Amino acid sequence: MMSRNLRKIIKLSLFSGVTIGSGFVALKYHDADSLAIVRLSRTAYTAVDIGRTYQSMLYSKEWDKSSKEYMQLKSEAHQIGAEKLLKLCRANKGVYIKVGQHVGALDYLLPNEYVQTMRILHKDAPKNTVEELYTVIREDLKQDPEELFEEFDPEPLGTASLAQVHRAKLKDGSEVAVKVQHHFVRKNTKLDLKWMEFIINTMSRVFPDFQMQWLIEETKKNIAKELDFLQEGKNAEMVSELFKNYTWLKVPKIYWDYSTERVLVMEYVNGGQVNDVNYIDKHKISRPDLCTKLGDLYSHMIFVTGFVHSDPHPGNILVKKDPQDKDVTVYLLDHGLYAKLSEKFRYHYSKLWLGIIARDREQMRVHAEQLGIGSDLYGLFACMVTGRPWDVIIKGIDRTKPSSVEKSTFQNELPNFLYHVTQCLEHVDRQALLVLKTNDLIRSIEYTLGMQERMCGFMVMTKCCTESIYKLELKNTKSLLKRQYLNTKYVWSLFVLYIYGIYLSLRMNLNISS
Repeated sequence: MMSRNLRKIIKLSLFSGVTIGSGFVALKYHDADSLAIVRLSRTAYTAVDIGRTYQSMLYSKEWDKSSKEYMQLKSEAHQIGAEKLLKLCRANKGVYIKVGQHVGALDYLLPNEYVQTMRILHKDAPKNTVEELYTVIREDLKQDPEELFEEFDPEPLGTASLAQVHRAKLKDGSEVAVKVQHHFVRKNTKLDLKWMEFIINTMSRVFPDFQMQWLIEETKKNIAKELDFLQEGKNAEMVSELFKNYTWLKVPKIYWDYSTERVLVMEYVNGGQVNDVNYIDKHKISRPDLCTKLGDLYSHMIFVTGFVHSDPHPGNILVKKDPQDKDVTVYLLDHGLYAKLSEKFRYHYSKLWLGIIARDREQMRVHAEQLGIGSDLYGLFACMVTGRPWDVIIKGIDRTKPSSVEKSTFQNELPNFLYHVTQCLEHVDRQALLVLKTNDLIRSIEYTLGMQERMCGFMVMTKCCTESIYKLELKNTKSLLKRQYLNTKYVWSLFVLYIYGIYLSLRMNLNISS
């Protein structure tokens, strides 16, 4: 009993430390204006409030953690905490929205209550007034917006954590989309990140299962890139060049004369969001074909080019097909965040995937370790990578079709291993974090379109893994004999995959169960 009370006292003392810390941080950053002080106080209050929710609902007594009562109460606590966090993100905006969106993308890695609640931030971020946008445009382009644009729609096409986008028309008649950074983002980002880091470190001491330092580390690393719109423009041109042979893929043209670090003017495009099933069906867009195209694109990004568009949420992928078109056009938007994967990472990640496909535990373990995962956690990491349970991986992910029931079971079970999941995320090669986020977003699109059972991208992903390994091994081999062996092995692998692809197609058409 004394030990339990002592734990309570320690936890409550740490909660108090959050409030004391707010004063310390505010004093340290003495140049912070009143808005920053309000943001710090709001964050401290929310952290304490969420902590007390868990304390009163879950940590105030001993539970049988397998009981239905505990599971129900834990879900309710998660939901209450998620709603408090959402309220904080909306109030503080900027980098808080960005972190909230990241949480909303981790479909299989965090409690479902947080993921579903935070997901609203992808389409419902707070917006600025047109005059606030005009101020940024004047400061950066040294001209009044009236001199630059013939028309400027005051209603945004979309709002995001760092910026919002408006439709406009240049003086020469070109229709453009104008992305303008929120005026408050840059001055608040450094302080916000330091404060969020303090909060998360404190919460991790209170709740050992809450190890989310990796999320702040990634945000700190990526935010500078996302705040530079000139880099975003370069990323757009790079991906357009890399995939110029994909005739169905379009990346909006950048208008460099009108672009700065905080203002990006690009070609205006329209279409339906990739998860808008009503739009897709109305315009007679083939769902299997669309999913196959997305699987092809992102498999080549991850395994072959190593240049990965890392924010593929539905608002950033538009589709369009006019009556006279034979093929759908896919527009890829928002190029602020790209993962640049090293050759070493791509090699071991490809080997890991092929090990998963082959149900080769030793291959999984070896290459998971090369990515920073402990030997005792390789199975859990395989589940995180595929988004599928371990028993399915052992049976063969190509032999068991994904289902909504499987997804629901997986999401309900994963929080029971939250500590081990966060251990994986803390220690894995940092390049994997954006790839995991990308995987989850693409899987989410597949489920929304009802295409998960077709496993549209399975074959092309396997081919891309094989191609990546072949190219990297060939590049590092000088022996003529070894190079000939690799060439033969690669051709044979492609032939085997071709035959297997025919088998899978027949099995799908005949609805044969393994």
